[in-house]
Amino acid sequence: MIDIFAATFSAISTTIPFPNIDPVIISFGEVPLVGELAIRWYSLSYLAGLLFAGWYMGRIVKKPGAPMSKDHLDDMIFWATIGIIAGGRLGYVLFYGEGKFFNDPLLVFRFADGGMSFHGGLIGVVLAVIFIARKNKLNLMRVADLVAIVSPIGLLCGRIANFINGELWGRATDVPWAMVFPDDPSQLARHPSQLYEAFGEGLLLFIILQILYHRTNLPKKSPGVIAGLFFIGYGLARITVEFFREPDSHIGLIAGISRGQMLSVPMFLLAAWLIHKGMNHSKTRTKP
Repeated sequence: MIDIFAATFSAISTTIPFPNIDPVIISFGEVPLVGELAIRWYSLSYLAGLLFAGWYMGRIVKKPGAPMSKDHLDDMIFWATIGIIAGGRLGYVLFYGEGKFFNDPLLVFRFADGGMSFHGGLIGVVLAVIFIARKNKLNLMRVADLVAIVSPIGLLCGRIANFINGELWGRATDVPWAMVFPDDPSQLARHPSQLYEAFGEGLLLFIILQILYHRTNLPKKSPGVIAGLFFIGYGLARITVEFFREPDSHIGLIAGISRGQMLSVPMFLLAAWLIHKGMNHSKTRTKP
């Protein structure tokens, strides 16, 4: 009877089949010291996010009073791309590589071995934004707001790619929408936490920021506040969903929290600084 119940429970907990999509679109074979050279859905997700950012911000900078010109935008997209790739990969090997980088520096170039870190890519983008703003004497806070409102789409694309890869799956569960991921050795039904993150960090945060940017006076009266709210929104979404996500097997939990949650905490400090700057700007403008 127990065996029948266990089998029935297992069947119920796996009600949605995983759409087994090959993560590799085209493979060009092995490259010495680097590994397989291929076009993957993961890399296309980054390209899609960047193309959307360029297109959407391009529409905004055409309007009177925009925070930058089209030439500034082209320059920023270039440097932001470098920041995302270099920062994301370096961040992964440093934050999640457990010291392997120092013994094998070429690990940075083996993108199939590990992946990317959002927090590392974020640092790269922040540095690119600061560089472009100072180089062209632009208002840093207004530029930061503009970059913030398009960033969730990149996050959405990235999390969908994580789902296609069948990686970063959730914790074991018996919810009706649980899935069994092909590369999971345990073959347990799990939360599709990649989709939770795609919704929270991506779609939901994007909608909220669009309303704030286009339907309120925050961009003009308090530049920097929307960028701060982006960091708060991402931090809350990431920390919340991490409770449904399986911790990295080689790291586990530290004092009850994951590495992703730990790295998200400093974002609230940056958010507080941006919001403080924005609110002070508003007070200065209205001061008699």
